Amino acid sequence: MDQMTSSPWPRGRKLVHLDLKGAPPRPEYIYRLVELLSQLGADGLLMEYEDMFPYEGVLQLLQTTVQPAYSRQEVLSMQEFAKSRGMEVIPLVQTFGHMEFVLKHRSMWHLREVPHCVGTLNPHKQEGVELVLEMLRQVVALHPGLRTIHMGADEVYLLGEGEESKLWLASSGHTVEELFLSHVTKVAKAIKEMCPHLTIIMWDDMMRGMSQDTIKASGLVGLVQPMLWDYSPNLDVDKTVSLLEKYCSAGLSDLWAASSFKGSTSVSTCVTCTQRHLDNHLQWLKVASCLSATINLRGIAITGWQRYDHLSVLCELMPVALLALAACLQTLSDGQFSSETRRKVTERLGVSSVEVETMERMSAGDSLFPGRRLAELIVELNVLLNSDDLRFFNSNMYVRGWFSPHHQHRKTVNPLICMQLHSQASGYVQTLEKKAEAVRKEMLELYHDSTAQEWTEEHVRPVVAPLQQLTQHIQACVQEMMPFELFDTVKLNSISSESHQDHVGLLHPQSRCCGAGTPPPPPPPPPPLRAPAACVSAAPP
Repeated sequence: MDQMTSSPWPRGRKLVHLDLKGAPPRPEYIYRLVELLSQLGADGLLMEYEDMFPYEGVLQLLQTTVQPAYSRQEVLSMQEFAKSRGMEVIPLVQTFGHMEFVLKHRSMWHLREVPHCVGTLNPHKQEGVELVLEMLRQVVALHPGLRTIHMGADEVYLLGEGEESKLWLASSGHTVEELFLSHVTKVAKAIKEMCPHLTIIMWDDMMRGMSQDTIKASGLVGLVQPMLWDYSPNLDVDKTVSLLEKYCSAGLSDLWAASSFKGSTSVSTCVTCTQRHLDNHLQWLKVASCLSATINLRGIAITGWQRYDHLSVLCELMPVALLALAACLQTLSDGQFSSETRRKVTERLGVSSVEVETMERMSAGDSLFPGRRLAELIVELNVLLNSDDLRFFNSNMYVRGWFSPHHQHRKTVNPLICMQLHSQASGYVQTLEKKAEAVRKEMLELYHDSTAQEWTEEHVRPVVAPLQQLTQHIQACVQEMMPFELFDTVKLNSISSESHQDHVGLLHPQSRCCGAGTPPPPPPPPPPLRAPAACVSAAPP
């Protein structure tokens, strides 16, 4: 049975957020994404370049050094391609909070609000304001015909905790809310002086607790359009509607919404669950249907965070999230996620399911689904990485029983059992390394080597390293119990069946309770690696 129907997304733009502060795709892959997104109903890109923007002059140190930043020509070419597909490009430049990629540099440390918070700019230093304005100038200059810009300003952590802020707050009798508003108003006015025609968007979260009077008195009315973000599958519709109505009553009637298609589940999520993000969009559809006519809903940005911040690990890569993005876009267009909605998505992308963990190919090649092969390989590897057999290998009964820290310290072990452990662990390592190499090879088609290396270090290394260490320790201990030169030639599977039956009781848990009689059966082979429970599809049965 189909889910309850809401009205389609009412009006305004459907922006797709490309977060480039982690795993920035090669331009060629961005072109393929833009082609698909335009077909799915998106009509804009919210481009968060961060250190991938080709800053020049004194700002050149902001460019990433782990891979080449996009060249000026690449930035221009991506814009032209997007425009040719009917998509507006809106750059997002952080101007207050989440400035980690700027303030991490030693020469910028003095511009932090407090030394231990790398993301928040000190609003009292004119040098910091000029830095932000120069960043904006360079971004605007490289976006000819720009109509809209996003100035960020979310999650300004520890604002008011700096010494200059404490003096300002104490001497003036002002509040932290007013300190925030004074900075964003100053920056917004400077943008308008630079480019009077520009529409300015900013994140709303720092204003959520403010009164209407405080917002009205700030000078922001007529300068900015707040974008209210909420990525929860359980978004509180009434609370969100009330918040939007408050902004409207304060004079900020031009408003935006922001949902999520990836990067909002957990900081290190590897594979996207479409259902979670569909639920978020279904809640946003309810919000849109409840708004009063006085609110001018300018559009929605479907965010796809690649990192929680510049210094955190990678969230899921775009290929494993593309099904979720396609399903969310189609849901906004249809006003629901029904069997028909699911059919549209799966046919367009040439797969059997909207969940990447359970999808099967329905067409050859990747032309319908850019990056599909990488998505398949990541899902396959992720199943192995998250299997209990691998993650808890070092705590299974044989390791605990025959290769404990006590055994390792005394180097007194049972070679037969330890060699079996060595064989199993080595086999797992070889399997993981083979599959990880296949992922890396495919990833290099879409991303730079630095992304492949970081992804491997984040997801594969924590599982492989303990297994490798275990094999090394086993080898060191076994050589104290038998001629070491025989270690590489004596393998468990070379032991005769009769010899195996004579000794294998020690390996099997039944050996302690079988009593007299026939020896217990040989230990079973390693259990099959189990996949984690797949996300339940949002589609009706």
